[in-house]
Amino acid sequence: MAYRRPDRDPTQPVYVISVAATLVSAHPRTLRIYEDEGLICPARTPTNIRLYSESDIRRISWIRHLTRERGVNLAGVRILFELEERLGTRILEALYAEGTGNGSKSRTRSRGAEPDKPDTDQPSADEEALDADLAGRSETQ
Repeated sequence: MAYRRPDRDPTQPVYVISVAATLVSAHPRTLRIYEDEGLICPARTPTNIRLYSESDIRRISWIRHLTRERGVNLAGVRILFELEERLGTRILEALYAEGTGNGSKSRTRSRGAEPDKPDTDQPSADEEALDADLAGRSETQ
């Protein structure tokens, strides 16, 4: 991945689509598809040119990893991103660590629980509500 300078804001859009595609080893059309699916939202110049930030590049890298290495389709990627936002945990980092064999982090850590509290296999109220919400969505589609 690209070297990140400490003085640069990772949310500042700087890469045009051809450069962003090269950085993530993808075709520019792939990035347009990700945008059409609502997975990324690059900034636009006044002349409507897409500009990607380092945060966008990182997100695209996650999408590529999930689709190519983990076999998740784009709808599944969207759900994972929504889960991560709603639960406020780093689900994707835990999946990546598990997939690369660096899964030394405990399940407690990946779920965002405090380290001194015992890990339980019982879902929290938030997780149950989210499961119910997702189940309702899949039935209506």
